Amino acid sequence: MKFIHISDVYLGIQPETNADWAGKRAKEIEDTFIQVLQACNERDVDLLLIAGNLFAKSPEVADFEWLDEKLQTLTKTRTIIVPGHADYLEADSEAASYHFRSRTVLLPAGRTTNAYLRGINTCVTGFGYAKPEYKGRILEGIEPGRAGAINILIGSAGDKNHMPFDKEVVARKAFDYVALGHYHRPIHILKNRIAYSGSPEPVLHTDQGRHGYIFGEITDDGTNISFTPIAKRSYVTIEVTLRTDITAETVKENLEEQLMKMGQDNIYTIVFRGFAQNEYLPDLTRIKNRFDVYDVVDLTITKADEELLLAENQNNIMGRFIKEMHDSVNIDEKIRNKALRYGMEALIMAGDKK
Repeated sequence: MKFIHISDVYLGIQPETNADWAGKRAKEIEDTFIQVLQACNERDVDLLLIAGNLFAKSPEVADFEWLDEKLQTLTKTRTIIVPGHADYLEADSEAASYHFRSRTVLLPAGRTTNAYLRGINTCVTGFGYAKPEYKGRILEGIEPGRAGAINILIGSAGDKNHMPFDKEVVARKAFDYVALGHYHRPIHILKNRIAYSGSPEPVLHTDQGRHGYIFGEITDDGTNISFTPIAKRSYVTIEVTLRTDITAETVKENLEEQLMKMGQDNIYTIVFRGFAQNEYLPDLTRIKNRFDVYDVVDLTITKADEELLLAENQNNIMGRFIKEMHDSVNIDEKIRNKALRYGMEALIMAGDKK
């Protein structure tokens, strides 16, 4: 039996609403979901598992009608959906009783249920959200639903407010695979047995790294899974170290060259570190016109910052460190500046001034 596992798609979300790219991001998230459905057809997949948060909010009937139309393009694949904390379904909502025309099963919210798919001898058991939070250890109490079948556990879980669980307890269950949602990055908890798929497309600027779907196959020899990147975009952080011997224009040219190599499809956070010649960062207007820049973070230390830190910390470790570095006349200036920057940053971050 071949399957694809996704979660946390967040259809309908519009990341960075004030950014120039906000409108197209919503469309890209939708397009990537459609691409997952195409992959189901291309890879001859038997089962699509959606482990929560398919939508960015509790879905309405119109949302399910749109989804149903898309799922009808699947030529062979059956679909199992479990509601998550973002797209929870209240029991008395109109959407909760929606009847899919596609070969789709929406597991009821607020209780443990399972769906047995006779054609592929597979039983999928899960617990869907009927409210935003479940603090109980629900997954730990769920057992495989059908003897002699392939058994899969599905749920959106992981932190203290969303079905916390002990991976060792769940691992001891006789499930062939545990399809998890809730975290936006892929996490392989137990080899070929328990995994978070992560979001197919990043939805927050903190969602860095690879994004895609999990493809798996369950045979008599066991379960085997692999990760397939599919995202159209990536959030990327670039660190730029300023030096007093490099001009602002050179910094901009080097940064623009680096961005060109990394591509214009990414959304960048640019972090400036090091010693700035004055209190002003390089002008990034030209770069922002060419690339999608989410944020510019200033972690630089100016001469004024250094003098102020020295004046305020004469009798503690910060002040003694700065004075010691200035008095080290035998150290190369570039090495001294780098050591001074690293040391000052470390002491500031640690809050250690005694």
